[in-house]
Formats: sequence, C-alpha cells, structure tokens
Amino acid sequence: MKNLGAGIATSGAYIVGKNELVNLCAERLTAPGIGKEIGPSLEQNTKFLKGLFFAPQVVASSMKTAVFSSCILEKLGYSVDPKYNEKRADIVQTIKLGDKEKLIKFCQGIQKGSPIDSNVIPEPSPMGGYEDEVIMAAGTFTEGSTIELSADGPIREPYIAYMQGGLTYEYGKYGILKAIEEMCK
Repeated sequence: MKNLGAGIATSGAYIVGKNELVNLCAERLTAPGIGKEIGPSLEQNTKFLKGLFFAPQVVASSMKTAVFSSCILEKLGYSVDPKYNEKRADIVQTIKLGDKEKLIKFCQGIQKGSPIDSNVIPEPSPMGGYEDEVIMAAGTFTEGSTIELSADGPIREPYIAYMQGGLTYEYGKYGILKAIEEMCK
C-alpha cells in the first residue's frame, strides 16, 4: 500500500496463514464481529485516499528519476538496466558500479540528498536473508517507503545498486546528483 499510497500511507501488509489465525487478526485490526468483511483502516482512510489521488504523479516522478539516473550514469560509463530509452516495467533502476567503494558512496550520496536523515551515513552490515553485507539508503518521511527515493545493494561483485523512487522529480534528480558527487570524491 505504501507505493500505491504515494508515500503518504504509513502502513500496509498482507496477513497469511491458517484461516482461523487470519480471522483472529482481522477481528483484532477492526472491531469484534466485523472481522475481514470491511478490512482494517487503522485510522488511515484519509491517507489512503490522498495516496490514491497523488499516486499517478508520484509514480511519474519516480519513472522520470529512473530515466534520468539511467541516462546520466550510462553517459558516465556505468552499465544500467533498463537503459534510459528502453520500455520500463517498474520503478527500479539497476546500476552496475563495479567497485565496492563506489556502491557504498552511491548509497551514501542518495542518503545525503534525502529530506529526512540526510546527516545519517549508511554503512554495509549483515542483514537477515542475505549471504553478504548489504548497504541501504532511504531518508524517507514514511519508514520503508521506497517510492520516496532509496538505493541499496549487496556488497559483492559486480556491486550493483538498486535504486528506486522519487516523490518529486526534482528531489529524485537532486539525490542522483548527490550520489554521483559522493562517488567522485
């Protein structure tokens, strides 16, 4: 719901499991006796509706940010996928940086260009479910909302950054330029 909610919706999830346990969760998240017939609002209906309203513009900004990053980074000699002039299926842009330090600096630059926690310097660290250390950058208004602007990657060859988002194109462009600036230091 966070992407569909244009970075405004602060929660969203799926509940899976045994039917009786899913029903117990539904009762807990709504009101006793109502269950999953109406779904949980968690007092966020206004945010969901605002998110739906803004989602087309936010997704367009994210796509423009991805195209911009693909074009400029390809011109700087990096392998990107998809290329700026290729058809896209989602907002994720991969950038093969080919060097551990460049991957780290790229993600740190994305963080420095963020409106929230721009003073935080992400470092690679172990993460559950990954064999390698991972670096993650996302200075977001809504925790975990990758539609805002984020970059991450496992610390292993060929050192690929997975970048996505950009609530506004201007913010996305600024984040990419900060990432490139950091890599050039």
